Amino acid sequence: MRRAQARRPAGAAARPKVRRGEVARRTKETQVEVALRLEPGEARIATGVPFFDHMLDQISRHGGMALTVQAKGDLEVDAHHTVEDVGIGIGEALRQATADKAGLARYGHAIVPLDEALVEAVVDLSGRPHLTFNAGLPSGKRFIGTYDVDLTQDFLQALVNHARICLHVNVRYGRNLHHVVEAIFKATARALRAATAREGTALPSTKGML
Repeated sequence: MRRAQARRPAGAAARPKVRRGEVARRTKETQVEVALRLEPGEARIATGVPFFDHMLDQISRHGGMALTVQAKGDLEVDAHHTVEDVGIGIGEALRQATADKAGLARYGHAIVPLDEALVEAVVDLSGRPHLTFNAGLPSGKRFIGTYDVDLTQDFLQALVNHARICLHVNVRYGRNLHHVVEAIFKATARALRAATAREGTALPSTKGML
């Protein structure tokens, strides 16, 4: 006997698709696994770089996304390969999660203070990778724990390239490096949250594609 299929009541909206991405990346330098879901959820982060873990937790919390990152890299050399490859993994997972841009806001803007620091981030889910990074961070190796602050730009460049988004980061001012870098991650997360929010069903482009 055939089981009757449940029918959705007339006028009821279809359940939104779960927007997620998963990436496993293996090189001679790193092993990175990323799972991302564009809805609030738990952050499970382990990269071997404690301050970077803290920053990725900010991406999850303030970006309104469930995020799992497991990474093992050649930290005996330095953290560059690990941080950059995690950026690649998160970028690819984000691109998967936003593959169908119909109904998305597309643009996101956030200004985030952290004590004396103030950072602005603007995002466009354009399909064209671009990063403008006006941070004025000190050049050379300046560390927060084992995290070299130079890696902040490298992480964002990898994220932008593989998510295929446009990101502008402007540090308006700040003195404490911890505060400045954390505000960069928080502002980027809040801008991504706004850009990936649902706004109707139309594709946010006059080109007909993104």
